[in-house]
Amino acid sequence: MNIRILKKLIEDVKAGRVDTGAAVERLKTLPFEELEFATVDTHRSLRQGFPEVIFGEGKTIAQIRAIAGTMLERKENVLITRLDEKKGKALKKAFPLGVFNVTARTFFIRSHEIRDVGKGVILVICAGTSDVPVAEEAAVTAECMGNRVERLYDVGVAGIHRLLHKKDIILSANVLVVVAGMEGALPSVVSGLVARPVIAVPTSVGYGANLGGITTLLAMLNSCAAGISVVNIDNGFGAAYAASLINRK
Repeated sequence: MNIRILKKLIEDVKAGRVDTGAAVERLKTLPFEELEFATVDTHRSLRQGFPEVIFGEGKTIAQIRAIAGTMLERKENVLITRLDEKKGKALKKAFPLGVFNVTARTFFIRSHEIRDVGKGVILVICAGTSDVPVAEEAAVTAECMGNRVERLYDVGVAGIHRLLHKKDIILSANVLVVVAGMEGALPSVVSGLVARPVIAVPTSVGYGANLGGITTLLAMLNSCAAGISVVNIDNGFGAAYAASLINRK
């Protein structure tokens, strides 16, 4: 249940369209609903403004389908992350109106219109094409949370003129999510250009000494540029969620 539905229920009770007994029955399962394998937090959109997001990795198709179905019964928009192609195609059969983004590895089912909650644009920047899957996870998440999103991809420091050529877009953004692998220098450069929050996302992209993203993570944590916050390796979802909280009206 989200705020819009709860307000309507209260208005219906007040107007006599719904009796108090029926309203109580609808509210009984408000905090959570227990499935055999999951406890679905049905209260989260009331507390935080966005419903629980389903992490698809490690869950079976049947489990994801059941959790998503439970949320849809409560008129929630459903975002599922970290899906491989097999799971994405199976979910598309189960929920034909859902959108599977192969690159972002996300599946989104819209039960109601997405309300625009953002003060400005969230700009998602990535250093190289190999970083695009993580960047797309961030972009899709931010869009599903009601933000206007722009993308600026393959503008890493190896050819910094590509980044500076887009300075007007960079300077106009309200929050920036900057995704990079290798040595992780891009967020420092971007943060040195703007007076806005920069959320840095290290990726696991890189050669051996990149250590699966640990080198990138440490480089971003040690940035000399002020105003950078760093999320976990490959965590485009977490970066977008934080950016959305910053960008809320």
